[in-house]
Amino acid sequence: MIPPKALAAMRFGYGPFAGQLPDMAPADQLSGPDDIITRFPGIPNTRVRERLTAFNAARRNQGDKVPGAAKVYADIRSELGALFFAAARTDIARAVSSETPYRERLVRFWADHFSIRAGRQVERALVSVYVDDAIRPYITGSFAQLLSAATLHPGMLTYLDQTRSIGPGSRMGKRRNLGLNENLARELLELHTLGVGEGYTQTDVTQLAELLTGLLVSPDGGTAFEPSRAEPGAETVLGRDYGSDGPAKISDIEAFLDDLARRPETVRHISRKLAVHFVSDTPDPALIDALVSVWNDTDGDLMAICTALSRHPTALNPQLQKARQPFDFIVAAMRALGVDGDSLVKLGDPPTRRFLLGPMSLMGQAYQSPRGPDGWVEAAEHWITPQQLATRIDWAMRMPQRFRRPLPDAREFVDMALAGGADDHLRKMVSRAE
Repeated sequence: MIPPKALAAMRFGYGPFAGQLPDMAPADQLSGPDDIITRFPGIPNTRVRERLTAFNAARRNQGDKVPGAAKVYADIRSELGALFFAAARTDIARAVSSETPYRERLVRFWADHFSIRAGRQVERALVSVYVDDAIRPYITGSFAQLLSAATLHPGMLTYLDQTRSIGPGSRMGKRRNLGLNENLARELLELHTLGVGEGYTQTDVTQLAELLTGLLVSPDGGTAFEPSRAEPGAETVLGRDYGSDGPAKISDIEAFLDDLARRPETVRHISRKLAVHFVSDTPDPALIDALVSVWNDTDGDLMAICTALSRHPTALNPQLQKARQPFDFIVAAMRALGVDGDSLVKLGDPPTRRFLLGPMSLMGQAYQSPRGPDGWVEAAEHWITPQQLATRIDWAMRMPQRFRRPLPDAREFVDMALAGGADDHLRKMVSRAE
């Protein structure tokens, strides 16, 4: 049986680092400062945006046959690719080296819950910018704050085509004969808060889409609100009116998001999703009820909710009920080997692709590229197929010596990796291995 401290480190983190478990219990890892981002800072939004602006200009110049434009275009495209690989190495290094891995797991959970995906290959670094700007700073605040930050971020507005949504009755809509795009409204209700089919109708989706008109991405890459694009008048969503006969305001949208974060359907949907992700694909209803109770008592305080999650008796059940997703599997393996994050961020782009992101994709999880806004599938059987398991075994056979030499003796490593959780049968099998 896996010791309780080791079990907690695996269930709410990435397991031991070279045989050493985190000093703090998961519940204690969320109250301090987020020190790992000082050690491994992210790619600045301004840097990526500046390079994208230059890339778009170079592409136009190339089309216009401007002398030298083709080389400039190729160079900037290569630089944007390098920014993506640097951002990926930073994300992995943070998870591998963090002394508060529960925080890192929560960053990944919420980034998946509020999934976005780059529209073009050259924009892939913007996903890490979005996570650092709209997810990471809010995971220990209130859910209302996190919901607002993610929903109103330029990355989300672009991904779900909100920038194309214009009120049909607005000045711009009438002048250009343009209309609504319901993508953000639908996913906001269906995925990010209430849950599929829970407490809303198509009329609510349409009314919310009208309320959201006016949101756009400014030329400098920030979020802006343009009343001339917004549908005039009040909208009724989920039985409440937002706005008035006066000019549309972004504060009406913010008021709606604040109410939406407190809806009972939202509370139960997100509580269940947390329990599924960290504990079991079929969680004990008592665990969900406990999280709902804490949520209601604290007005959606995520630190309190996630603390309660890690301390609940169900979460300490030694029965293992989850399969690590490929990102988590690779990070856990790196930690078990004692790989230092500083060495990871120094990897070149080809080794990053060959040893980390390529295998991750072959295991079924292309880095930061879920197929849709619903993020990655949770069910264990989705991740443990014959082909994907073969890929994990192949990676485990070939990759460790790339990151640590000499490798530890396998008979010692089994306890390093499982922090005393290996049973006698497993130890015997390892000792007999070729």
